[in-house]
Amino acid sequence: MNKGRTEAAAGAPGILLRYLQEQNRPYSAQDVFGNLQREHGLGKAAVVKALEQLAQQGKIKEKMYGKQKIYFADQDQFDMVSDADLQGLDAKIVALTAKVQSLQQSCRHMEAELKELTNALTTPEMQKEIQELKKECAGYTERLKNIRAATNHVTPEEKEQVDRERQKYCKEWRKRKRMATELCDAILEGYPKSKKQFFEEVGIETDEDYNVKLPDP
Repeated sequence: MNKGRTEAAAGAPGILLRYLQEQNRPYSAQDVFGNLQREHGLGKAAVVKALEQLAQQGKIKEKMYGKQKIYFADQDQFDMVSDADLQGLDAKIVALTAKVQSLQQSCRHMEAELKELTNALTTPEMQKEIQELKKECAGYTERLKNIRAATNHVTPEEKEQVDRERQKYCKEWRKRKRMATELCDAILEGYPKSKKQFFEEVGIETDEDYNVKLPDP
């Protein structure tokens, strides 16, 4: 055992007595060890020994709570508290609880605001994005200007002519597809193999083979 740990163990009874009197609430040896280990460098064995020593000397009280010993300050050393004092403490607790809740709510609001500000663009980032958007808008403006200045626009008459031709060819496509389908069905009635095998042998390629869909009429 090193010198520092030995000195801490020697002063453990005084440290634990002050702690229990200041806190004035019950603790297990494990609780006391966990709360004071970092600050005072006390080992678990030293804490247990000091608590038992204090209890034997009558400086603190101990009680069995299930399989565990609980230690607390001797209540006889404290002044009696009147009902008025208890009511005052209760009112103080209520006021402090309300204050804590208000502060917690303020903290949540500030955390939300901080998160929003963290995710927002910085001034340099926003300036850069504005410049990029201006550049993009300028490109679109120039493109629109060129389109308006072009002389090869399609006239309404030319568009109507194209639509008529499209309808004509689609109608013919639909007619020929129906004729081909009826012819193949008639042949398949007496064909000993499957439709797929027939198409492969004859070399027929369908619209579906090329993911081509007949336009709506």
